[in-house]
Amino acid sequence: MQETILVALGLTALAGLSTTIGSFLGLIFKNPGPRFMSVTLGFSAGVMIFISFVNLLPNAIESIGFLSACVAFFFGVIAMFLVDFFIPHDYIGQTDRKTGVSEDKLLKTGLFVALGIGIHNFPEGMATFVGTLQDLQLGIVIAIAIAIHNIPEGLAISVPVYAATKSRKKAFWWSFFSGVTEPLGAGIAALFLFPILTATVLSWVIAAVAGIMVYISFDELVPLSHSFGEEHFPILGLIAGMAIMAISLWLLG
Repeated sequence: MQETILVALGLTALAGLSTTIGSFLGLIFKNPGPRFMSVTLGFSAGVMIFISFVNLLPNAIESIGFLSACVAFFFGVIAMFLVDFFIPHDYIGQTDRKTGVSEDKLLKTGLFVALGIGIHNFPEGMATFVGTLQDLQLGIVIAIAIAIHNIPEGLAISVPVYAATKSRKKAFWWSFFSGVTEPLGAGIAALFLFPILTATVLSWVIAAVAGIMVYISFDELVPLSHSFGEEHFPILGLIAGMAIMAISLWLLG
C-alpha cells in the first residue's frame, strides 16, 4: 500500500505541474492556435466524462449501492460548485492583455488567476490520488486528462504576468506554484484517508471524484473549448477523448 501511495503522489505531482507546459507555451508562442486549444480541452473533457460514467460511478454503485454512490457523486458536484462559486477563476487571463490595460492590472489578473486555479487544482489532486489507489491504470488515465486541461491554466497565468513584469522567471514560477496545489491536495487526502481507508470508504470517495470530474468537464472544459470559435473542433476532441478511453479500457480488460 505504501508503494501505491507513493506512485499516486508522483502521478498527481506530474499532472499538477503540467501547468508549467502551458507556461512555456505562453512564453514561447504567446498564443497557441484556437484549434489546438479547442481540441485539447474537448479531448480532456471526453476522457473525464467517459471515465466518470463508465468506470468510477459504476464501480462505486457495485460496491456501496446505487443510492449511496449517487449521494457521494452529487456531493462531489456540489462541493466543486461551491469552490467555483466562492472562488471563481478564468482561464483566459490573456484577454486583459488585448485591451491595453495597465501593467498593474495585468499583474493582478495573473496573480488572481494563479490563486483561483491553485484552489481549483486542490480537489483535482485528490481525484488523481484516489483514482490511482483504486487502480494504477485508472490513475494514469486521470492524471493524463488533468495534465492536458492544466496546460491552458498555465497559459492563463503566464501570459498576463509576463506582459506586466517582462519577467519569464516570475511568469513561470507563478504557474508552477498553482500546479503544486495538486500534489498538496493528494498529500492531504493521503493523510486523512490512510488511517480509515477501506473498500467502502474508497468507493464513497471514488463516486465523489466522479462528480468532481463531471463538474469540471461540463462547467469549465466544454464551455472553454467552444470559446475559441472553432465550431466543430471541441466536439471532435470530446469524441476522440471518449473513443480513446473506450479502447483503452477495453484493452486493459
